Amino acid sequence: MNLNRIVALGLAVALCVGVAFAADKNTVASGPQVGEKLAGPFHPLNVNGKSAGEKNCLYCANGNNPVAMVFARECSPALKTLVKKLDTACSKNSGCNMGSFVVFCSKDEGLEAKLKTMAKEANLKNVVLSIDNPAGPKGYKVSKDADVTVVLYVDHTCKANFTFKKGELNEKAVEKVLKAVPSITGK
Repeated sequence: MNLNRIVALGLAVALCVGVAFAADKNTVASGPQVGEKLAGPFHPLNVNGKSAGEKNCLYCANGNNPVAMVFARECSPALKTLVKKLDTACSKNSGCNMGSFVVFCSKDEGLEAKLKTMAKEANLKNVVLSIDNPAGPKGYKVSKDADVTVVLYVDHTCKANFTFKKGELNEKAVEKVLKAVPSITGK
């Protein structure tokens, strides 16, 4: 009897580990994780904002303020929605100097022109669109399997991380990100 219990317990543990591993395979870790310090300065090409047309450190420009940092592979309709809503969130949280920027990890030659159009059409006041290499900035661990990574941070420490594979960023996901903004603004 005891041997049967030991075997059954062993099988149950193996099954649980297998299920946990299978669930973990469907998620992608990308960017700084909750509690981690950001890797530091990097200099993407800024498409709009005060340093438009220049390589400028947005990490440096935002200092210890609350920030929504987004890494993206392409400009989808859902990403445009997220960017517009982050722009509004920055306006609503101007008292704590909330900032936001999007880093497009791409080699697309025509991307700069597309982003200029996007910034103008969306009438962006607060969100800076920028371009970096396809791997993303050194030390930021942007996964090649992540289509969009959103990192909410304050004092250069990640407070929330949302990673989406291609097609996973939708209206519900955008709202989930926005509900986490108080984790960096305190409001």
